[in-house]
Amino acid sequence: MPQASALPPPYAIVVPTLGRPSLRACLDAVADAAAAGRGPVRIVLVHDRPGPDGTPPALDVPPALRPITTVVAGRARGPAAARNTGMPAAGPVPWIVFLDDDVVPGQGWGEDLARDLLSASRDTAAVTARIEVPLPPGRRPTDWERNTAGLATARWITADMAFRREALDAAGGFDERFRRAFREDAELALRLLEGGWVLAPGTRRTTHPVRPADRWVSVRLQAGNADDVLMGRLHGPDWWGRAGAPRGRLPRHFAVTAAAAAAVGCALAGRRGAAALCAAGWAAGTAEFAAARIAPGPRTRSEVVTMAVTSTVIPAVAVWHWLRGTAVHRRIRRADPAAPPGSRSAAPQEAPREQVRS
Repeated sequence: MPQASALPPPYAIVVPTLGRPSLRACLDAVADAAAAGRGPVRIVLVHDRPGPDGTPPALDVPPALRPITTVVAGRARGPAAARNTGMPAAGPVPWIVFLDDDVVPGQGWGEDLARDLLSASRDTAAVTARIEVPLPPGRRPTDWERNTAGLATARWITADMAFRREALDAAGGFDERFRRAFREDAELALRLLEGGWVLAPGTRRTTHPVRPADRWVSVRLQAGNADDVLMGRLHGPDWWGRAGAPRGRLPRHFAVTAAAAAAVGCALAGRRGAAALCAAGWAAGTAEFAAARIAPGPRTRSEVVTMAVTSTVIPAVAVWHWLRGTAVHRRIRRADPAAPPGSRSAAPQEAPREQVRS
């Protein structure tokens, strides 16, 4: 156990951002931690929407943090690549804390983080935070709100995760083939565990508010099925259990989509009875899916309509993305998880940057 008088190791913060207004609330909370004497030595904001000339646009940074803040232009290749881009700019610190630009570190976050880092054993590669997702009081959460609330029980989530720099370098950073904010954190965690490192739970608390979203967000999220294919290629069919990830409804989506395709095929072939039977199977599967999503929700008119409409297209979209991922990642083998060469890099070329000054 660390001595009570021991000083916490220095750390830097890397935040991938799209310039959303929520970034200011995140940085204000970090500024509070710095004011309490447990702040970072450097903050790197990786702006993944660079300006026309390739330089990062201005960001709203609290005055207290401007002397230690650097803005780096990202490569518009997703959060995994953005974090890799920010690592060199973090400097030679022993720990890097990755935050999302839509989280709010809790009260006492700096002191709790210092305690987390002091308590980390020599073989600890990363220390997680406790993520809290506030849900609206007085009513049941919507489908999107329940989806976001799942972050609170995720085993490894880079919304707030402190990594030992040595472990990140040994693992080669984040795998940039994961272009969405999905599975890239679990994939790195599995590689670290396979390398003999330990991932430990921390004590600090961070809030992840539910972002506003349109009614089609659940359809867009089905793109993650392609990432699940890549996870299976890299880590084997048992990766779900080792990562603590829910399996989802993909087998049912295949059945519902097959029924719809069969109904169309039989109708074109003039087999009306078979077409009607297959169509009934599709309708039953779609109705069951919609009901499963509507039942735990607020059951308002808007939510029921959204669930009914999106439930008719999600199965086919999910299957499409799974098939797409199977085609795109067909050459990747578990024995060669780093393929294609150069897809991961712990020290990519530094992007244009600017120092934020008061």
